[in-house]
Amino acid sequence: MDFATIIGYTGGFLLVSVIGVWLAKGSVLTFIDAASVAITLGGSLLATLAASSMKKFVNFPKYFMIIFKVPVRKSNEIILTLVSFSEKARREGLLALEDDLTELEDEFLRKGLQLVVDGTDPELVKTILYADTDAMESRHARVIKMFENMGYLAPAFGMIGTLIGLILAIAAGIDDKSALIAGVATALITTYYGAIMANLFFLPAASKLTDLHEDEVQIRDIMINGILAIQSGDNPRIVKDRLVSFLEPADRKAISEEVEEKK
Repeated sequence: MDFATIIGYTGGFLLVSVIGVWLAKGSVLTFIDAASVAITLGGSLLATLAASSMKKFVNFPKYFMIIFKVPVRKSNEIILTLVSFSEKARREGLLALEDDLTELEDEFLRKGLQLVVDGTDPELVKTILYADTDAMESRHARVIKMFENMGYLAPAFGMIGTLIGLILAIAAGIDDKSALIAGVATALITTYYGAIMANLFFLPAASKLTDLHEDEVQIRDIMINGILAIQSGDNPRIVKDRLVSFLEPADRKAISEEVEEKK
């Protein structure tokens, strides 16, 4: 589980909805209103459905849970694997890699190396792998857009709920001023819910998915460059230097040391 997401969501909710209310000497119960939740959350979800497709909307819980998972694949492990394959290809030839492909868990890496082993033209290999990556980017962009839409829609439906509440409060307060004041307070809760949903949940989720997406694209770039370097028969040291250029400077030394230790 990704503790950063858990701490951020839990801590943010407690700070805004519990601790902040307590410090203001208020009651948490004041902010609990089922009708406001129905209008804000329900309206946001249905408007998102109208702007998306049923298939993506049904998978929304699955997409949301992604932000709680720690990515399994790490760029340094991918680089070490590609350098190892490069060394073997230089010693025994590209065909010698075929027996090791079944051990690769990553389908994209296995697919790329299989194309190389099969003797596919380098330009075609590059075209196929980048086309696959472009399709992945398109899929991710649509999911991220769905969360961004919810982040924009939640405050809007919060305002709609507030307008509904104000209309009802004014209607009830014509003969009873105290009812008007109480109704206005209740009406503003939907604006509160909309702001919380957008700024604490939906928009941070979109940002987190964007960050995970960028990491995935970087890993894909490392794989493609490594696969093409292996196919062209580059020296393993050159392959390593080429791939570590994608990493942060602080991580490059550690990779170089690991490669040296494996020799």
